[in-house]
Amino acid sequence: MRYEPWSAERAQMIIDANKHRQGAALPILHALQHVFGCVPEAAVALVAEALNLSRAEIYGTVTFYHDFRNEPPGRRVLKLCRAESCQAAGCDALAARAEERLGVKFGETTPDARVTLEAVYCLGLCHSSPAALLDHDHVVGMLDEAKLDALLKEAQA
Repeated sequence: MRYEPWSAERAQMIIDANKHRQGAALPILHALQHVFGCVPEAAVALVAEALNLSRAEIYGTVTFYHDFRNEPPGRRVLKLCRAESCQAAGCDALAARAEERLGVKFGETTPDARVTLEAVYCLGLCHSSPAALLDHDHVVGMLDEAKLDALLKEAQA
């Protein structure tokens, strides 16, 4: 997915379009991330001012939720479930394998910007643990080494 480069003017348009919504902080932050690929640090002050909240409150929201990023992701995003059901089914070994094969830790992007590896804490596939999600639409349950390797190959293509 292509994201727009940071623009305070564009960010302000997004904020203005959403600031009157009930519970506006989350919709604004999601909209900013949808457009820019992340919630840039410069956006935190703009959101705080528009909502009459402190920068600490908005920053706390951004850092609390795992889905928000402070930098755009790679071209592909691979999410591995790290919730209890997936842990019981062996996701820790698969997570270590993914980190080793990609050469990055969770929350990082490969140097070529192709793949961002993220932890997620439930994909709703507990009945077929462990599970993974590539981008927003390729879900894989009953993940094993072979399926993981195939996902990694697809993500790096």
